[in-house]
Amino acid sequence: MEPPRPASGAGTAGVPWYLPAVLVASLCVIVGVMWDISWHSTIGRDTFWTPAHMAIYLGGLLAGLACGWLVLTTSLGSTAAHADTVRFWRVFYAPLGAWVCIWGTFAMLTSAPFDNWWHNAYGLDVEILSPPHTVLALGIAAIQLGALLMTLALQNRAGGDEAPRYRLLYAVAAGLLFLNATIMTTEYHRRVLMHAPVFYEVACLVFPFYLVTLARGSRLRWPTTAVTAVYTVVMLAMVWILPLFPATPRLGPIYQTVTHMVPPDFPLLLLAPAIVLDLIFQRAPPSLRGWRLAAVLGAAFLVVFLGTQWAFGYFYNSPASANWVFASDNYYYALPKTAYAYRHVFPPVRAGALVRGLVVALVLAVVSSRLGLACGDWLRRVKR
Repeated sequence: MEPPRPASGAGTAGVPWYLPAVLVASLCVIVGVMWDISWHSTIGRDTFWTPAHMAIYLGGLLAGLACGWLVLTTSLGSTAAHADTVRFWRVFYAPLGAWVCIWGTFAMLTSAPFDNWWHNAYGLDVEILSPPHTVLALGIAAIQLGALLMTLALQNRAGGDEAPRYRLLYAVAAGLLFLNATIMTTEYHRRVLMHAPVFYEVACLVFPFYLVTLARGSRLRWPTTAVTAVYTVVMLAMVWILPLFPATPRLGPIYQTVTHMVPPDFPLLLLAPAIVLDLIFQRAPPSLRGWRLAAVLGAAFLVVFLGTQWAFGYFYNSPASANWVFASDNYYYALPKTAYAYRHVFPPVRAGALVRGLVVALVLAVVSSRLGLACGDWLRRVKR
């Protein structure tokens, strides 16, 4: 086994300068996205130069400029500085994550005029993933993935006193990347869908892959718990901070009286399945691997997530949760009063459809976990 090597560019005094920059950029873009969703739910389409948009593109520029400078300083540095980097065009050198961040910045900047034209031509989006938002989402995901890869390479090379520091920073980067995945699936995780099969099908398709992948790449003892804790903390901060700011709708039709920024839904209870997944990773015998391990992980995720989220749904989709802690009265201003969400009622679902949906969710969870194991094993080998 190769012994740990000192992280390139890292001294005993602290982490490399570019790592905080890309982590702040990752946080900035994801907070900007959540702020922008709240802006559309509260105010509607205003101008392109909204504070939420500026937060998103500020994060993109910060990542691009920091990684661009890193490319220049590394490429013009000594031959020793080229170690643990990826060469591009035979001239430029930088960590793999830096190249991913730079691509993400270009994608984000490309999406900006596209999004502005789209809104002027078609008005307010009715879904999160419109074509320009898809380009933007890919750019944001690339910046967050780049931050993760840069942290991961340092974690995998670090030894001694440096190791705990990079393990924690990796958990932060992983949590922000996972948060982006949860936002992109928001349409399928509304509280009124907590007793519908699509809620669990989409969750089992996406979440086990991310959680298993990120956990396998981590060197922490409780990696999945750490990732979901980052997700939960950021979500709670947005749920509780956004309503502190007054705002009113500026675009019709207006069906709801909105006086403050509309917060997102309360975070999903992913800490419960995360703890179970960590226990499985810790106690699974060496013979339990591949598809057998994926089957255990996928089934455990579905059972625990279904039990906690289904039970929580009874409370969360009731008027009793309409308070500042759970904020289930976060009505979009254009939501009619006949909607299920406003009436706190679950749409009817037949028992047969629910059973079939849960069987599909189980299969998706197992396949998702297996892909996560494969990708996670690759993450453990990243050192550049």
